[in-house]
Amino acid sequence: MWASATAGFGSHIHNCAKSSDGNTKVHDHQSPPRRSANYQPPNWDFDDIQSLSNEYAGERYVNQSRVLKEQVKMMLDDQVMGSQNQLELIDNLQRLGLSCHFEDKIQSIFGGIYHRNHVNNMPNQRGLHETALEFRLLRQYGFDVSQEIFDIFKDEKGVFKSSVCDDAKGMLSLYEASYLNKNESNLELAREFTSKYLKKHLDDEKRMDQQLVALVQHALELPLHWRVIPLEARWFIDEYEKRSDMNPFLLELAKLNFNIVQATYQNDLKYASRCWKSTCLAEKLKFFRDRLVECFFWSVGSIPDSQHGYCRRMIAMVGAFITLIDDVYDVYGTLDELELFTDAIQSWDIEGIDRLPDYMKLCYLAVYNSINEMAYNALKEQGVNVIPYLRKAWADLCRAYLKEANWYFSGYVPTMEEYLDNASRSIGIYPVLVHAYICVHNPIKEADLEYLETRPNIAQNTVLIVRFADDLGTSREEIERGDVPKSIQCYMKQTGASEENARKYIKFLMSETCKQMNKDCLSSSPFSPTFIGIAMNIARTAQCIYEHGDGHGHQNAETRHRILALLFDPIRLP
Repeated sequence: MWASATAGFGSHIHNCAKSSDGNTKVHDHQSPPRRSANYQPPNWDFDDIQSLSNEYAGERYVNQSRVLKEQVKMMLDDQVMGSQNQLELIDNLQRLGLSCHFEDKIQSIFGGIYHRNHVNNMPNQRGLHETALEFRLLRQYGFDVSQEIFDIFKDEKGVFKSSVCDDAKGMLSLYEASYLNKNESNLELAREFTSKYLKKHLDDEKRMDQQLVALVQHALELPLHWRVIPLEARWFIDEYEKRSDMNPFLLELAKLNFNIVQATYQNDLKYASRCWKSTCLAEKLKFFRDRLVECFFWSVGSIPDSQHGYCRRMIAMVGAFITLIDDVYDVYGTLDELELFTDAIQSWDIEGIDRLPDYMKLCYLAVYNSINEMAYNALKEQGVNVIPYLRKAWADLCRAYLKEANWYFSGYVPTMEEYLDNASRSIGIYPVLVHAYICVHNPIKEADLEYLETRPNIAQNTVLIVRFADDLGTSREEIERGDVPKSIQCYMKQTGASEENARKYIKFLMSETCKQMNKDCLSSSPFSPTFIGIAMNIARTAQCIYEHGDGHGHQNAETRHRILALLFDPIRLP
């Protein structure tokens, strides 16, 4: 299945033609003046990517990790271990990137805890740390624990007792648990209460030891619930090694596992890089962001499980195409050309290709052939024709891009409502979700795809979180280069707010959307837990990518560091 896709990507694209000076060129008969965003070339060299080798893909290390996993299973089965120790073990497994190997056992343990402590309404005699940790972990695994579990820590006035502040570890656990909020008053109070405490006492050595300080600083920067899972594992392995209660078996397994999974990621990246190279788009078209590695980083954050390599590879290609087309509409194309391109995508055939300028012919055929190849794989493997759903997703995206182009060329500033209605489509996440569903679901159900077309909450809230994160991270640069106003500018124009207050409002909208997404994950859905997890992970990855500015188009130092840590640099072993 994967091998056939390799040959298909770009297989209908002609070989790159070189001019006499060795540079690849595309000639339009009459080329109008073009805008430029002055994008830098990619930070990652194709030959360097293809030369990657990783010894941890070998059988020796796989066998070594298998032995260590058996030891961890024995730890999970330990009947003498107390409930708090068991929860902390599972939390460590999760943060070290190991819980995926013990899902059935963990689910069984949590099922027993949920039935014993919540279904049977056992009185809560657990401390703050254990209560908050149990709440967070159970909710993460789909158990809808009531917020009332925290009532015992509140006084008769409904506020948290001052006495709980004596437990700094418990306060951190309550803070982390508060981000599982689905618009609940107890968790709102918990977040406000713990945030103030943690910020105030961060440097108080009497209340926090240095190991806890590192965790608090990390949590205040971004809570655990919204962190990219494999990146969190990379960070936590280093922190766990410093702890006095570190378990050497867990640490050794975590390091081995990270390196083994990284080897899988590297093979996926090499595959995607070859596919992208075969299109010759980056060689022929110099105006757009050639960001294949960044797109692959998105796909790893969104689909971290090693067994979903096909989905990771395809989503990296989809992201690269979306980046290309976004720049066609935002930077390079004239309005007349963009209308022609939109018509071509909507028709999804090659009848009208001669009407397009040369550079658009390349863009169109690359997308058309590659997406049809994905559809062919789905038809071959599962007997389902997914082209109508893929075609609609790409057509909706291009129509949204065209609307933004019309706004830009006419100088129109939309209202917030107009902007968000269109920008939730132009962010490009909906096509990613459709492709991801097709790649991970077996069997593919047309009823699910039809439901996905209605933009259910799980999809729409993912899209909005990415949109808000993108606007907060990139709007200044995009406005400076000449782009349609983003949510911040629309809100400023509509309300007269300052940029600072507009940013606060967008952060508020993002926070509210995160709460709604937490609710979505605990609600009944026709989608599999795998797909819902991908939706959540896309939202997490967006917050990582745009946390320190534009980590996609103009890669910053922090994003480069994260890509190196996740994809290129293995963890040193003794």
